[in-house]
Amino acid sequence: MNIKTGHPSASTHRTLLLSALLIAVCVTCTAQASASAEATAALKRMTDYLAGLPAYSLETQNTLEVVLTSGQKLQFDSATSFSAKRPDKFRANRYGDLVKQEFYYDGKQLTLVNPESSHYAVVKAPATIDKALDFATESLDIIAPASDLLHQDAFQRLMAETTEGFVVGQSIIEGHECDHLAFRGANVDWQLWMRTGDEPIPCKYVITTTDMEGMPQFSVTVRDFKASPALDDALFRYTPPKGATKIDFMNTESKGAGQ
Repeated sequence: MNIKTGHPSASTHRTLLLSALLIAVCVTCTAQASASAEATAALKRMTDYLAGLPAYSLETQNTLEVVLTSGQKLQFDSATSFSAKRPDKFRANRYGDLVKQEFYYDGKQLTLVNPESSHYAVVKAPATIDKALDFATESLDIIAPASDLLHQDAFQRLMAETTEGFVVGQSIIEGHECDHLAFRGANVDWQLWMRTGDEPIPCKYVITTTDMEGMPQFSVTVRDFKASPALDDALFRYTPPKGATKIDFMNTESKGAGQ
């Protein structure tokens, strides 16, 4: 009887390598499925926490990428302060390279102010924060800062077109330990960092538009988050200073207003 000894044949190497790859793929798929459920649960915990706060305020530092026709990318920065008092009041100030705006919503009307020119516009608005934000987007072509996270049903809105998600790991954002989540949709990839512990506050939010040339990003870093601050109703009403000029919104539509 002849017994062959020595190194495995080339075919044996290929078989072993293929088996190892299949095992690795199976392990990766299982881990990905588990992580996806974990990421979804973490996001739900954060959005439920925000929706349950009667009031909150925060500061953000934002960076918007613009891709030129040459392919070169430019970044433009802005800062935002935001305060909300549920169910029917919010205030946002946005100052940056491209835009300077102030938003006031008092449950009855929405006011947009250009502080540099002292022009302002007022329109009757629906009676809740959620409906007022939708009205501003759909009828006025205005997107309020951080609006993705402000709705009572933020989880459903964020996950509506999301197809994948997983937990990347942990990071330190603005001195706070955060869980890093990553999600993917048809045309948008987005990442969210949320504070660990009993207060799952959003720490950072990054959106990558994957169906645009150069895949530009928009990032928001949250600073100075305050849960349930005391906010006076006067904060949400705009009182025009002497010399201010009232103008009309260009895209005002009657549908949705006041509902």
